[in-house]
Amino acid sequence: MSTPLTLRHGPLRCDICPELGGSIAGMWMNEVPVMRSTPGTELTSVRQSASFPLVPFSNRIGYGQLQWSGTSHPLVKNFDPEPHTIHGIGWERPWTVLESTESFALLAMEHKADAAWPFDFDCSQVFKLEGDALDMSLSVTNQSRTPAPVGLGWHPYFVKRPDATVQFAASGRWEMAADKLPTHRVPHAGLSQATAALTVDHCFDGWDGMLTLKDSQLQVTVRSALSRLVVFTTPERDNIAVEPVSHVNNALNLMGATGASAESLGVVILQPGESFSCSMRVEVRSTQEVQA
Repeated sequence: MSTPLTLRHGPLRCDICPELGGSIAGMWMNEVPVMRSTPGTELTSVRQSASFPLVPFSNRIGYGQLQWSGTSHPLVKNFDPEPHTIHGIGWERPWTVLESTESFALLAMEHKADAAWPFDFDCSQVFKLEGDALDMSLSVTNQSRTPAPVGLGWHPYFVKRPDATVQFAASGRWEMAADKLPTHRVPHAGLSQATAALTVDHCFDGWDGMLTLKDSQLQVTVRSALSRLVVFTTPERDNIAVEPVSHVNNALNLMGATGASAESLGVVILQPGESFSCSMRVEVRSTQEVQA
């Protein structure tokens, strides 16, 4: 259990749980869930949250071994039963509330190098409800004495109703092996289809920065300047994960294994004291309003 913050603006409500990974417990429009939602007072696990921040990397680092600057750093494997390290560490740590109002919250977290991540950093995230949208930003600053790799993103789970459709444009998709690590990129135009029978667990790149989910109740539009998008769902799931991210899955190790540049895979290398930021916007409208 944690002490949540409840943000409100017009028909939108968002419960945030700073102590549980700076996560969103739930988001509603006129009490209709936008993301998979649990009241903040009832959320007990980040893994059941509506969304959580991805910092200082997204998705997986293969087999918990970070290869960086000629050194292998063993990392804590944090997603049993998987053999990998996953989703960074921000989602596993408590965040501090620096400022909040009825519709705004600023959270922060500081990390000292340890077995989970070998570089010092601090980070902040902002939540703001206004108009018909939730705006979020995420920033990280390298507090180490050496250059450090970073990646950012979000991991929201949106409600997947039986009649839902998903649409977005991209230029490529990374194929995966059985161990859920990427093997190679293939050309791919994105998705435009019903979600009920959809099976997908891939990182798309060349994303144009907009994705639309639509069903008989809501139209949700996700926008970000990030150019990569991880999408995950199966026919058995009642939600679809839509994750704007800055880099390809396992990008830090792909650099060493393939010789690909940091830039081509989306890895940001911060010098001591440098910062990197990104943003995401979730726009929500009733389907009846859109069709009117």
